[in-house]
Amino acid sequence: MSNSKNITDKDIQSIIGNLLRAGVYLSMTIVLLGAFIYLVDHAGEKVDYGVFDFNKIGLHSISSIFAEVLSFKGAAVIQFGLLMLIFTPIARVVMAVVSFFIEKDYLYVVIGLIVLAIIMVSLSGGFAH
Repeated sequence: MSNSKNITDKDIQSIIGNLLRAGVYLSMTIVLLGAFIYLVDHAGEKVDYGVFDFNKIGLHSISSIFAEVLSFKGAAVIQFGLLMLIFTPIARVVMAVVSFFIEKDYLYVVIGLIVLAIIMVSLSGGFAH
């Protein structure tokens, strides 16, 4: 007899639950840190609420967010935290696919991969028009 423990459905559900919980807490912490940095950096600025210039922000892509996060810019850190929040359920789908694969439930592996593909297409802006 081997001493290795088989992974049960309850173990997988616990791992996925902990993953979701940790993802939300990590995202919240990053957003709060970014908010603190942003408030410290922009404490003396006057805000004109009558004009909104979307191009002024400059964080239009994931690569630009990562570049600005490395220089600890508050808005980029906040957006990085929001990206972490978006990717948390994606990580849950990936974990579900892995668990279905371990359980040799290949129909659900295929369904999970289809769901993952739909999410990725949606995040990339959808199909070209």
